[in-house]
Amino acid sequence: MPNFSWPMLSLIVWLPVLAGVLVMAFGARCPTAARWFSLISAVLVLALSLALLPAFDLHTYAMQFVERAAWIPQFGIHYHLGVDGISLPLIILTTMTTVIVIISAWEVIQDKVHQYLAAFLIMEGMMNGTFAALDAIVFYFFFEGMLIPMFVIIGIWGGPRRVYATIKFFLYTFLGSVFMLIALIYMYFKGDSFSILHMQQLPLSMTEQVLIFLAFLIAFAVKIPMWPVHTWLPDAHVEAPTGGSVILAAIMLKIGGYGFLRFSLPITPDASALLDGLMIALSLVAIVYIGFVALVQGDMKKLVAYSSISHMGFVTLGLFIIFLIAANPINLNHSGVRLALEGSMVQMISHGLISAAMFLSIGVLYDRLHSREISTYGGVVNTMPWFAAMVVVFAMANVGLPGTSGFVGEFMVILAAFKANFWIAFAAALTLIIGAAYTLWMVKRVIFGEVASAAVAGLKDLNAREAWMLGSLVLLIILMGVWPNPLLDLMHATIEHLAQQALTSKL
Repeated sequence: MPNFSWPMLSLIVWLPVLAGVLVMAFGARCPTAARWFSLISAVLVLALSLALLPAFDLHTYAMQFVERAAWIPQFGIHYHLGVDGISLPLIILTTMTTVIVIISAWEVIQDKVHQYLAAFLIMEGMMNGTFAALDAIVFYFFFEGMLIPMFVIIGIWGGPRRVYATIKFFLYTFLGSVFMLIALIYMYFKGDSFSILHMQQLPLSMTEQVLIFLAFLIAFAVKIPMWPVHTWLPDAHVEAPTGGSVILAAIMLKIGGYGFLRFSLPITPDASALLDGLMIALSLVAIVYIGFVALVQGDMKKLVAYSSISHMGFVTLGLFIIFLIAANPINLNHSGVRLALEGSMVQMISHGLISAAMFLSIGVLYDRLHSREISTYGGVVNTMPWFAAMVVVFAMANVGLPGTSGFVGEFMVILAAFKANFWIAFAAALTLIIGAAYTLWMVKRVIFGEVASAAVAGLKDLNAREAWMLGSLVLLIILMGVWPNPLLDLMHATIEHLAQQALTSKL
């Protein structure tokens, strides 16, 4: 087992930020050099994140690769990083997605190339920092810091309504996190520490827990986003360039789910149990109602954006169904609790891969015909057979076909929901029908049928860059669908500990 003497997490956080600054400073002179330097930097960060796996101890829930140094000692704020079985998979997902996004922009982005690539590299560092932070203020710094490059990406390289979408995105996410900051400061004054692990041990009354839980809910619900604070997401997706949509769906939405896992469940377990009905109801509305909203969309990006909201509903459902499962006397060993929590984590990773694949596929078509309207296309399989084959794989994964990653997480959450309440599980399972309806309806109209126009008839199939980009996601989605054990083993000890924390009252 490797024993790292280097501060690996700091490298994973700050190396892409440094690379982004260098690209910003020197990349304007030679866009090709900026592209290659950005790609090499992103691949190096991916390699560093993967290098953590052999050294990761699967049998402990304790934080690993911990780094700690005084930052603002007058207020007890420390530069404190570490990872466990929840954060490490999300960091690897982030580093992997960034490489794919940089490749996706290789030929497509011609205007201000160095600034575009720099924004993604800096955002990668901010997102890695969010997942690795063990100090609440450090977490808040990265949590807010990632908004700036995304604000720039949508605002400069976005569509015609990019200013409206950017301001809406920023206001929703920034104002939501203000409540989280208030809760973090309150807990600092109560416990005299900004350490997240210390906050998890903090004794809190029910009133305190409820108020803190609601503050976290506002911040993380906007990020996921949950109904009814979801309206910024379709606008942001439609106006964002392809790379922005990929990062937004694959990574940024997961930070909301990660926040519930890291903060809400262990810090406010009694409030989480008290308000589980509210969370389950909001999750089911997202799964069912937003699925129907996706069904009537004529814009492919909007359809996949609403699909993302629906599928992320499974994450929050799995996180808060655990209290109903634990209350059921037939579930004595709480195996259903672990199943629900692990299902939520698997769903986050799986959705990151599938949503990235779907938005990249839409980007491939948009690069050719500059239209996202479903009505523009038809019969694409006749001119782009390799592309069509990959899109069908992604569509099947989005539907939840067994053998794809989309099946694993949803099946685990639905199975766990049956241990709590049949009707909740039944309502959640409706997504298998609704998801199939809107996904296959889009595929039928875009990919199959008669060739819609001369423009579609002139389409060229995937080039080598696009084939590598989409093909890697096909392999990952199928591999995770048929062999999810490595991911489950990675998170098992951490999930066991989290389940114990969530089900242990602080009163």
